[in-house]
Amino acid sequence: MSPPEKKIWYEILSRKQTGYKFLRQHPIGYYISDFYCRELKLVIEIDGDSHSKQEEYDAKRTLYFNERELAVIRFSNRDVLSNIDGIREFLFNKIAKITPSIPL
Repeated sequence: MSPPEKKIWYEILSRKQTGYKFLRQHPIGYYISDFYCRELKLVIEIDGDSHSKQEEYDAKRTLYFNERELAVIRFSNRDVLSNIDGIREFLFNKIAKITPSIPL
């Protein structure tokens, strides 16, 4: 795993933090996701430096995942390394929206 992937894994995606099981480097069809949660139907991708060919490839991957009813969230290496608290807040809000609320 790259340093940004390690950072998000240890600081956010552990089960202790989210309450959900995320898998690292999980194959989904033709592609390998950086992180995947089956229960949430959520793929999290950490993107390196962008250039047009990489952006095209990422768009194809996202479409492939979306066609399988998986939500995809992408973060840049830079954001993970410099704004982990903002990413944590964003992800927890997203997870709260995905998770069905339990009626009282």
